[in-house]
Amino acid sequence: MDYLSKNISLNLKRIRLSRKLSLDDAAAITGVSKSMLGQIERGDSNPTISTIAKIIGGMRITVDDLIQAPVSEASQICRDDLTPIKNEEGQYAVYKYFPFEKTGEFEVYGAIIQADGMYQSDSHGEHSCEYVIVTKGTLTLKIDGEFYEIPEGDAMCFECDKEHKYINNSKETLSFVSYLTFSKKY
Repeated sequence: MDYLSKNISLNLKRIRLSRKLSLDDAAAITGVSKSMLGQIERGDSNPTISTIAKIIGGMRITVDDLIQAPVSEASQICRDDLTPIKNEEGQYAVYKYFPFEKTGEFEVYGAIIQADGMYQSDSHGEHSCEYVIVTKGTLTLKIDGEFYEIPEGDAMCFECDKEHKYINNSKETLSFVSYLTFSKKY
């Protein structure tokens, strides 16, 4: 299940229960069948735009109330449950752990680059900054023609409004965490 469908599933159930509504009650006020609401809450069905419109209209909530990441005291994300958003067999895999959120204005990625592998990234746009922490190996980062060596345990921040490359020049696997922000300069 993608993160948006999961958000809708969790938020719909949370909102319904916080209002002490049964599935029958929610079906009556939204015009969406009880079985469809149950499927959405279980993550067995992705609602159409029309269904989402009925839910937000009937429950008098905003689209953001339904799609934003649920607020939680703690949330664990297992890499094995994620599908790489970018992947080239034998070269690299990039996982999105925390997608851009309107309130947070950041994204968090984990990346694995195989021995002698390389991953090239386009500009992330004006006013974007990236913070990289190397968790295994040594990262060679090429930014605007300049090369930087970042060993395991070290970090680097840079404006990522231009093309940049992540390079693994070793015979070992490289891994790092990348934190992207789109609103402030470091």
